[in-house]
Amino acid sequence: MHIPLLNDVVIIFALSVGVLLICHKLKIPAVVGYLATGIIAGPYGLAVISKVHEVDVLAEIGIVLLLFAIGIEFSFRHLLKLKKSVLLGGFLQVFLTIVAFFFLEKAQGLSFKESLLMGILISFSSTAIVLKLIQERAEMDTPHGQTTFGILIFQDLIIVPMMLFIPFLSGGSINVGSTLGLLFLKGLFIVIFVYTATKWLVPYLLFQITKTRLKELFLLSIFAICLLIVWLTSSIGLSLALGAFLAGLIISESEYSHEALGNILPFKDVFMSFFFISIGMLLDVNFFLSSPFKILGLTFGLILLKAFIAGIVTLILGYPLRTGIMVGVALSQVGEFSFILVKTGLNLNILSMDSYQTFLAVAILSMSTTAFILTFAPKMSDLLLRFPFPKKWKRDLQIVSGKKWTKKKDHLIIVGFGLNGRNLARAAEKSGILYTVVETNPETVKEEKTKGTDIYFGDAANEAVLHHLNIDDARIVVIAISDPRATRRIVKTIRSINPLVYIIVRTRYLKELKDLFALGASEVVPEEFETSIEIFTKVLIKYLVPQDEIEKFINEIRFDNYEMFRSAAKKPAEPIGIHDFLSEIKINSLTINKNNKMTGKTLAELRLNKVYSVTILAVKRQGEMLALIDGSTTIQTSDTLVILGKPKNMQYLVDEYF
Repeated sequence: MHIPLLNDVVIIFALSVGVLLICHKLKIPAVVGYLATGIIAGPYGLAVISKVHEVDVLAEIGIVLLLFAIGIEFSFRHLLKLKKSVLLGGFLQVFLTIVAFFFLEKAQGLSFKESLLMGILISFSSTAIVLKLIQERAEMDTPHGQTTFGILIFQDLIIVPMMLFIPFLSGGSINVGSTLGLLFLKGLFIVIFVYTATKWLVPYLLFQITKTRLKELFLLSIFAICLLIVWLTSSIGLSLALGAFLAGLIISESEYSHEALGNILPFKDVFMSFFFISIGMLLDVNFFLSSPFKILGLTFGLILLKAFIAGIVTLILGYPLRTGIMVGVALSQVGEFSFILVKTGLNLNILSMDSYQTFLAVAILSMSTTAFILTFAPKMSDLLLRFPFPKKWKRDLQIVSGKKWTKKKDHLIIVGFGLNGRNLARAAEKSGILYTVVETNPETVKEEKTKGTDIYFGDAANEAVLHHLNIDDARIVVIAISDPRATRRIVKTIRSINPLVYIIVRTRYLKELKDLFALGASEVVPEEFETSIEIFTKVLIKYLVPQDEIEKFINEIRFDNYEMFRSAAKKPAEPIGIHDFLSEIKINSLTINKNNKMTGKTLAELRLNKVYSVTILAVKRQGEMLALIDGSTTIQTSDTLVILGKPKNMQYLVDEYF
């Protein structure tokens, strides 16, 4: 049987493998490689792909799976914290972008309708590209990652009224009252359904499915839930991506979210490649070559102006200039939803074919540059921060008015108030250690200030902020943020001011260890290695290794900068000698049922030590350990016996009494 789509898929995969290998050699991001694959294989390139529409469908699946995976990693509580970024930040970014580009296009001689549509198209940014890059860089939990995500969510929501507005723009007629009324009712139904599904339906369903222990059934149910929510949202005119995100949120509230995410990720990566390839197929190479300088100039101008607008919006939200620059760069390209709207505009004769092709070329080029400019964004922000911007723009430090600042000495400075920062602050408070927190999220600062936390808004990489926190007299600084580039800047700045302060850095990346130590970090705690140590410690305890030997072994690993974990050939200088401690000994617990032959007998009568060579270490009765056990202790129904002995002897005992 001849399947044309299968031929196209084989060509796409084979070509993308070759292109990605070249990109890897040249250190070019994979996203650019996929776009290049689309340009080469598409109808304006070698035209080796015949089923372009079918490839577009596969691309839609990629977007759905991407947003579904992101939704699983989020939660409703987390999303509510972003309400300011979503509502205020998103609205300002879209509105200001539309206004700015409307006047620019109008000045170029375009009609009112065409200029307004262009402003709408350019106001969107690429959710698929930006979130993929932010995820890969592990920056979703950073202030710029959270703000970027919030604005992108608003863009996904605003696509609905935009699609309703375009027919008006073309002079078409539509019943506004009935359309919006029906949309409101359907939206209300979706909200109720999502709440109900999150609270009761999905947890119950997944519990019943996981009881079967069938991985295939679990995977199918996850896909079914995702597609059902996507279908419901699309039926009321919302985007497929938003529906997928809501589906992910529903599952994120259950205890099965991690398993679901692990099953989805391989499919997401495959289908996402189709999305980028399908975007590349849209570019008419001949049109670009006919006026390359014009298109490159328009692309540069678009990126610059979009970045400026998004950066200003971020400053309005209360974030420092560096965060504004990072958000601006992240949102500086044109989004995938724009391709849906531009086709509608072309079909309604709002756009000319020349404007259509110009928009496609500029949009695709802006998307292609996103990976590059995001890589250089931290250096760009460092460079721009050297300029004499107004202090209110930099917003280096914010102290609540009316509260007198008291300089502390011999105190702990905590940089970042995420999960690790919060836990450290609680521990410091319990221990009576003076501490101060510096955080770049204004919402977190405002919330924690009301709780009495000694927290201040500011960028810890700024010398003025550190001096205000009295870094000269601090004993320890703990850097507990997720942004690796910002972490390096902070370590360097702190060490330049105070050569003696003890700096502890938390990092997710193994490659960061060497650089952080070189910059002046006193101690680096890599999350992955510390998790491995914690797990292995529990293993050693179960193997009855003495506590002092365990601590000696762990200290050796840390002193050697985790070299044992980083190198397969590396072995500890002094083997821990597990088998010397084990002596084939095992500890087990056995519960006495009402028919057990031990019931009513004393330990002296049972003679377990002599007959089976096992020892009763403890007896748990009615939820409490007996304070004293000896030969006169009588075994009762429901007692739990903690037994020490060799595995084979333990088995003899079980065979006899259990």
